[in-house]
Amino acid sequence: MAAGSCLLLLLLPWLVTASHSPPGCKIRITSKGLDLVKQEGLRFVEQELQNITVSDLHGKEGQFHYNISQVKVTDLQLAFSDLNFQPQQHLLFNINNASISLRFRRQLLYWFFYDIGSINASADGVYIHTVLQLAKDEAGRLKISNMTCNASIARMHAGFSGTLRKVYEFLSTFIVTGMRFLLSQQICPSLEHASLVLLNSVLDTVPVRNYVDEHVGIDYSLLRDPSVSTDTLDLNFKGMFFPRMREDQELENHAVEPVIKETERMVYVAFSEYFFDSAMHSYFQAGVLAIELQGEKVPKDLEVLLRATFFGTIFMLSPSVDAPLRLVLQVSAPPRCIIKPSGTSVSVSAFLNISLVPPDRPPVQLSSMAMETKLSAKVFLQGKALRVQLDLRRFRIYSKQSALESLALFSLQAPLKTLLQLTIMPIINERTKKGVQIPLPEGMDFTREVVTNHAGFLTVGADLHFSKGLREVIEKYRPVPTAAAYPSSRPAEPSLDPGSL
Repeated sequence: MAAGSCLLLLLLPWLVTASHSPPGCKIRITSKGLDLVKQEGLRFVEQELQNITVSDLHGKEGQFHYNISQVKVTDLQLAFSDLNFQPQQHLLFNINNASISLRFRRQLLYWFFYDIGSINASADGVYIHTVLQLAKDEAGRLKISNMTCNASIARMHAGFSGTLRKVYEFLSTFIVTGMRFLLSQQICPSLEHASLVLLNSVLDTVPVRNYVDEHVGIDYSLLRDPSVSTDTLDLNFKGMFFPRMREDQELENHAVEPVIKETERMVYVAFSEYFFDSAMHSYFQAGVLAIELQGEKVPKDLEVLLRATFFGTIFMLSPSVDAPLRLVLQVSAPPRCIIKPSGTSVSVSAFLNISLVPPDRPPVQLSSMAMETKLSAKVFLQGKALRVQLDLRRFRIYSKQSALESLALFSLQAPLKTLLQLTIMPIINERTKKGVQIPLPEGMDFTREVVTNHAGFLTVGADLHFSKGLREVIEKYRPVPTAAAYPSSRPAEPSLDPGSL
């Protein structure tokens, strides 16, 4: 028992560190972003309340028998609404002094008089108070984990017409009271289904762990529950790339944690150096950070210079002096990203092997030189894709054999740099052109993006735009109902037979 306690004490610091590991990617939604979400959410709430199903109401008062059926919401006025952050993990949604217009079918039997028709009614002073609790689920996805709701109707009026209008007005107390009770009882269940089922289906469209291409994937799982203040909602994502051949591989995060202080834009996305380092480490592990040029793909001017530089070696290889040249450029260690307020750069160590490739004979290596390069990186956002444009800033080559050979290679410095700029860099930038998706729900995009560099991380401030409505996304991913969900015949219309009353 004592040994187990000691082991737990030894592991406790590690467990605390693991549970609070810094995020590679962080998203902050501000009050301005929440205002946009409120506008789209209000339209969604209106659609849900319009589909409220109210049970039939029937009763008997003396010789009066009444039946109210086919209740439909015809109009809603939700002018006074608020959506606010509520620490620590909640969203508060209030609707005040709303009105709901209804239309329903009436049936009345009084002695030998039978009357049918429709009634228009309105519920005024509708008050709805909902609290949504946000949390991280087992898969690391943001979810609405719980909802509390209170709804009430202050007043309800019904307009009666027809030959038995006086009779209806006599019975209006029973009818209106019953309808107000039934309607108020349906509001919260409708909103609960909309939140816990429908809105969570929209959150399911956020990428958590998916493949970027055939070589690597990315893990956008939440590290912990969201952090909510009175003005912001912060989401801390793992933000780690992984090679598809080793999906369980973990790269330890030693980068600084992004700190977002701005609140002027609707949303801010921060990426630490770890985010980019894990991407380059994964591509290195996948073995794809290599480029080979042979024969006609080698620029002619460079080929002439290389043949002149290595002429003595080539001449000794007679009779294969005219054999094609092959250049193999391969990264020797995972590149490293450095983010400073002045800009973002990538340091790359590589080696370049220059060989002759005689037909039907083994390749003959002429030289193997080491390369150290520093690339400037322009990070930008397009749609929901984070993209990187690289440009060669510094370049140095040296021989791994001797200092004398390094001196002989000095004349190759400029042409090889030109080779990288004109031939290699376009190939690399074409690979990074696709970018990687930011973890936003489908139908939501960024606009007016601004990238700001900090020490160890960069932030992208942007506004939000709904390219698709919530209803459109929900309908796209709504599960197809089974045949059992639809009855073979339509429900029967309420009977017109007075005896059924």
